[in-house]
Amino acid sequence: MNIIYTFQDAPYINLTNRCPCRCTFCLRETQQGVGGAATLWHEKEPIWLEIEQALQSFDFSGAGEVVFCGYGEPTCALENLLRTAAWLREHHPQLHQRLNTNGLGDLLHGRAIAADFAGLIDSVSISLNAPNAARYHELVRTNWGEAAFDVMLGFAQAAKKHIPHVVLSVVDVLDDDEIAQCQAIAENMGLALRVRAME
Repeated sequence: MNIIYTFQDAPYINLTNRCPCRCTFCLRETQQGVGGAATLWHEKEPIWLEIEQALQSFDFSGAGEVVFCGYGEPTCALENLLRTAAWLREHHPQLHQRLNTNGLGDLLHGRAIAADFAGLIDSVSISLNAPNAARYHELVRTNWGEAAFDVMLGFAQAAKKHIPHVVLSVVDVLDDDEIAQCQAIAENMGLALRVRAME
C-alpha cells in the first residue's frame, strides 16, 4: 500500500483513490504510478491506523516539504488528511505542508472547509485548469458540471484567509490565450499562477 511515496525528492502522501473529477489530462488515465511507485492505486481506502504506521516508519529526515497528493483528491479523505497534517505538525514541525487539491472540497462535504486547514497546511495549490466554467467542465468533467468552477474559485478566495500561501495552477494543455486568461483570473484574486507541464 503506497501511502507515502517520493516524487521530485519530496515525500508525497497518497490517502485515497476517490476523486469527483475525470480530467482529460489526468495521469490516472494512462499510468499506475509516478516517482518510482509501481502503483498508487489502493486496493482499499487506508484507515488511520495504516496511515499512522506509514508515517511512523517513513524517514522524513532531510525533507523540507511534504505534499498531500496521490491518485485521488486528498479532501475526499478529509478526516484522515487533517489527522495526518496534525500528526506531522506534532512530530515533524519543521516540515512545510502543501496540499494539492481540485478545490472542490466544499461540494464534497456540503460545507466550507478552508478554515479546517488553519495552522496545519502551509501552502495549497488549487487546480484552476481553465479560464471559464464551460472550458473547465470540458476538461475536468466534475460530478457537478459547470457550477463547480465558481465553487473552486470560492475555495481559493477563502483559503487566503487560513493558509499562508495559495497558488492556482493550470496544465499546459491550454493554449497561450487561455493561459493568459487564467493568469488574469489569478492576478485579480491576488494569487500566483503556476503552469504545470503535462507529464
